[in-house]
Amino acid sequence: MKYKLLVLDVDGTLLNKEKEISPRTLSTLLKIQQMGVRIVLASGRPTFGIRPIALKLELDKNDGFILSYNGGQIISMQKEELLFEKRINPEMLAYLEKKATESGFDVFTYHQDKIYTNNPFNEYITREAHINRMGVLSFENLAPHIDFAPCKFMIAGKREDHLIKLEERWKKRLNGVLDVFRSEPYFLEVVPNFIDKANTLGVLLEKLSVKPEEVMAIGDGVCDFSMIQLAGLGVAMGNAQDSVKACADIVTTSNDEDGVALAVENNILAEIHPSEIPLDELNARARHALMGNLGIQYTYASDKRIELPCRLTSERASLLAFCTAEQRSL
Repeated sequence: MKYKLLVLDVDGTLLNKEKEISPRTLSTLLKIQQMGVRIVLASGRPTFGIRPIALKLELDKNDGFILSYNGGQIISMQKEELLFEKRINPEMLAYLEKKATESGFDVFTYHQDKIYTNNPFNEYITREAHINRMGVLSFENLAPHIDFAPCKFMIAGKREDHLIKLEERWKKRLNGVLDVFRSEPYFLEVVPNFIDKANTLGVLLEKLSVKPEEVMAIGDGVCDFSMIQLAGLGVAMGNAQDSVKACADIVTTSNDEDGVALAVENNILAEIHPSEIPLDELNARARHALMGNLGIQYTYASDKRIELPCRLTSERASLLAFCTAEQRSL
């Protein structure tokens, strides 16, 4: 099997405009996990905001991972274990808040299931809380109330031209201490030095003994640029920025056109031959496959034959017919 790891950005890539995983994409990603490909969700979202998506994809049952905060943390979903993290020194927050507010911007950060901010009415902060299903705690002077080291610190506001100027100043002022970049026209992100998706993905690859050429990565934004270049196969979404498309090996369709499913079907599923996968590995993963989740227990007797230990009801027989069709599509 050529690719052992599939790395997916979340917003604008895995999720469509309705912030949902399409049925085709969900089915495709469950299939490749059954065949032994592990999935990493790499996002700027906080861990709390990614976890429900990871559970829907059954990463907890298939040894998948969350790479959150644009690289600030790595979480093993199966082991519920923090594998890596890097945080900002809280002593830096007063300076960041002061300079941001002087430039007319609001600030916020994340902690567990809450967003901490100096302005809960900022439309971008409100949207961020809604997307991640997080509560909001508000303090007029935020920094003195932060008694934890955040994974990242966010600046939010409408004036992109002013945000660009602040970014340029901070890149010089904070060089070697913190990294600064715009993830959206209205967001400026401050993260620990050397933190981005590619650098943190490199840490995970080393832990898993996986080579970059055994990785397929899909994304749409500037924060995905580095991981797309690192991967053996870098894929840009059809809705990606032109600069992202230029650095990718291939371009798939948009996130509203099942772009992830299409790329995975053509470049992973098309290369997988069930006969090449050991039966014990197939049986180990069968517990979490579609039929297993429907309560139909089965065993692979060969790459072409599945054995069931008991007689099925008519309802489950219908389900089996559907699942068999799904299996043949591999």
